[in-house]
Amino acid sequence: MQFFKDLSPPAFTAGFVAVLVGFTSSVAIVFQAALAFHATPEMIASWMWALGIGMGLCTVLPSLWLKKPVMVAWSTPGAAVLATAGATGGFSMAEAVGAFMACAGLITVAGATGWFERVMNRIPVALAAALLAGVLARFGLSGFGAAQTALPLVLVMLLAYLVGKRQWPRYAVPLTLVIAIVFVAATTGFTRADIALGITTPVLVRPEFTFSALVSLALPLFIVTMASQNLPGVAAIQACGYGDRRAQGGDAGIPISPIITLTGVATLLLAPFGAFALNLSAITAAICMGPEAHADPKKRYTAAVSCGALYVVIGIFGAAITGVLTAFPTELVAAIAGLALLGTIGGALTSALQHEPHREAAVITFLVTLSGVVVAGVGSAFWGVVAGALALLVQNLGRSTLLRKTD
Repeated sequence: MQFFKDLSPPAFTAGFVAVLVGFTSSVAIVFQAALAFHATPEMIASWMWALGIGMGLCTVLPSLWLKKPVMVAWSTPGAAVLATAGATGGFSMAEAVGAFMACAGLITVAGATGWFERVMNRIPVALAAALLAGVLARFGLSGFGAAQTALPLVLVMLLAYLVGKRQWPRYAVPLTLVIAIVFVAATTGFTRADIALGITTPVLVRPEFTFSALVSLALPLFIVTMASQNLPGVAAIQACGYGDRRAQGGDAGIPISPIITLTGVATLLLAPFGAFALNLSAITAAICMGPEAHADPKKRYTAAVSCGALYVVIGIFGAAITGVLTAFPTELVAAIAGLALLGTIGGALTSALQHEPHREAAVITFLVTLSGVVVAGVGSAFWGVVAGALALLVQNLGRSTLLRKTD
């Protein structure tokens, strides 16, 4: 099989790091969201099953078909919205499932009609790259910020990465991860984890559709998923060279609309078991689409397939695998994510700043996105693009006026 010929240790490591970062950075928020709707332990395990199976299959199948790294994740800001709205105690799990299905229907329409992709295609490459750089830079800052609480670990990891980058550049991240695990095992040890062995049994919840759940749950979930997840997800695809405008090798890029439609349909099917919202990934996509995953861009799809396969395993053995992943120290996860994203952050900044007419607008986009500001419940990724687009609009209007006066 061609996949196994193309697979390399760095690609598999990139997939593992993506899973590690994706789960440990936000699984607690997903748990909070489930508990907000009075989920039982069996229901929480079912949520992990549905999300793992959904993310895994939506990542593996299109990646193998297209031979490009298609990355799908759950909506972390969406989980935060659900946890906040559900905390009022006014919604049952059945109403929540109904809201998940309504949101999935809206996502499917957004993908099938192609309107979201048309909007994204109107955003200049410089702004898309600046958006991605702003999203990823926060993880880079967190990686080095981990030195505040685990200075020896971060220093060892940085040294291992720099030496590996010089001597064995393709294996720098795998080497750093192995050394970090050994260092933690020999010093502080791993966090105590409650690991329950066994295959997860999905729990079906019949949906209940109410107007209040549609307004308070479904619509906010849809808005933040599209603005705070799919928007930077498309930016990651474009900035890493897999968009239609700059596809690797000159061939067609990743088809955005069909993938978004796929995430909507998958969410619709898996929502009764706990899949609240699936969407394009940005952070984990950058890990699997970047140069650290594979030197050959045409073989980076193997990193995405590895990531997706691990998601499926997590879904099947949800409770046990989640316990293992959460046993990793938060500083190790933050540092390995920051180091794995260095190449992609550098590439995105280069792309954002190289075109002088768009440079100032790109810097504004980068800074607003990096700020993490949340307005009206919508995250900084959306507002970064809005601010950059407004800056570009004002600049262009100014140039048009100046040209008319000169004439």
